[in-house]
Amino acid sequence: MRVPILMPQLGESIAEATIKALNVQSGESVTADQEIIEVETEKAVMGVTAPCRGCVAELSAKINISYPVGTILGYLEIDETEATRLGMLPLEADADSSPETENKRSDQTKPPQKKTPALQSTSDDPDNPEVTPTIRGLPVPARAKGATYISPRLRARMQELGLNAADLAGIAGSGAAGRVTVEDFEAFMSALEEKKTTAASSMRIAVADSMRRSWTRPLATVGTPVSLDKLLNHRNSYNPKPGPTLYAVRALAIALSENTATAGQLVGNQIVHPEAIDIGFAVEVDDGVLVPVIRDVDKKPLNDLIQQYASLVEAANKRRLPNEASTPPGIATVTNFGSFGIVWATPIPLPEQNLVLGLGHGRQKPQWDDESSSWIPVVEAEITLSFDHRILDGGAAGRLLWRVGELLQSPENL
Repeated sequence: MRVPILMPQLGESIAEATIKALNVQSGESVTADQEIIEVETEKAVMGVTAPCRGCVAELSAKINISYPVGTILGYLEIDETEATRLGMLPLEADADSSPETENKRSDQTKPPQKKTPALQSTSDDPDNPEVTPTIRGLPVPARAKGATYISPRLRARMQELGLNAADLAGIAGSGAAGRVTVEDFEAFMSALEEKKTTAASSMRIAVADSMRRSWTRPLATVGTPVSLDKLLNHRNSYNPKPGPTLYAVRALAIALSENTATAGQLVGNQIVHPEAIDIGFAVEVDDGVLVPVIRDVDKKPLNDLIQQYASLVEAANKRRLPNEASTPPGIATVTNFGSFGIVWATPIPLPEQNLVLGLGHGRQKPQWDDESSSWIPVVEAEITLSFDHRILDGGAAGRLLWRVGELLQSPENL
C-alpha cells in the first residue's frame, strides 16, 4: 500500500516552502519521523519527516522548486502491519491485478489535496503544482493598496504576475492625474527584460513584504546617548560574555512591563495591551534578517537568559529556529546596528509591532565628572526608539527610551 508524503503545515502563517535537499532516494527504507526532505520557508530551514515506517517508492519533489502546503511530494510503500497500525485497512486482493487497477487503488489512498488559489502557478501540468514564492503567509494579512487608483484591469494583470502596488513605484504614469495605465505597466515590464536581473530569495521577498506593510503607518524615531562603561564591566564577570543586545532586551522588557500600553496595538478606538512581554532581537542571516523571540523576558533575570539567547542566535544562523521562538512574534524588537559600525539609524518596526529599539556603535567620548571636576573618557553609544506615532507621541517615546537608558546604567539589577 502507498502512503503519500505531503508538504506539511510548517507554521501558522506558512503557505509554501522550497525544496532544498532530498535526504533519501527511491527504494531506501525509512523510519517514522525520519527527516527525508529539507525545505526552506521565508522564516527558516525545516525538515519534512516520514509519516510512518516504509520504503520510499517515489519522490516527485524537485530541488529549488516551491510547493504549497498539502502538495504530494512522493510516496512511501508500507506493509499491511504498518497500514493496520495506522488504521488504514489494506485493500482485498483482486483477480484483476493490471496496472490500471493498481493505479486506481493507489488513487483511492490519496487524501484530497488542500487547494491554495492564492499561489501563482508556474506549471501547466496539473499533477505538478509548482509555484514561485509569493509570500502570502506573514503574520499581518493587510496589504498596502498604494496612494493612487489602480484600475481593475491593471490590478488583474499585476495579480497574474504576482506583483503588488509597491512595485509600481518606479513607473511614471501617463494617464489622468498621473495614473499608471496598463500600457505604462506593460512598457515597464518589457524594459525589464533587457536589464540584468537575479532571482530574489524567499527571505528577501518576505523582508520586502514586511517592510512595505510596516510603512503604511506613521513612524517616527527618537534617540539619546548612553554610557556603556558599567554594562561592559558587568559583562566581563561572565563566561561566555552576554552581548549588549541581551542587556537591551532585558531593559526594554522591564520598561514595557511598567506601562504595557506603550507596546499595545491600536484597533479602532481601543488600545489592545499585550498579554506577555515577549521581546525579539534581530539576527542577520543570508540575504535577510530573522527575529528570534524570548518569552516573558520581564520575569526572567539576565543570568537565566544568557544560554537561551546564545542558543537562539545559533539556531537563527542555521535558519533552524523552533516555531515557539518565532510564532507568535514578540511585542517589540531590539536590533544592534552598532555591530556594523553604524552610530545612528532609524530601524522600522515589524508590521505586527509598534516598537523597535536600536543600539549604535560605542565610541570613546569625554564626559564631565562632577566628583573630580574634570573630563574623563567613557564609552558612549546612541540608542534609538522607532515607534508607531498613532500609539506614542514624542514625549511618551522619549520617556520610554530614557527609562531603558537608566536601566542600562544598573546592569547588576537586570
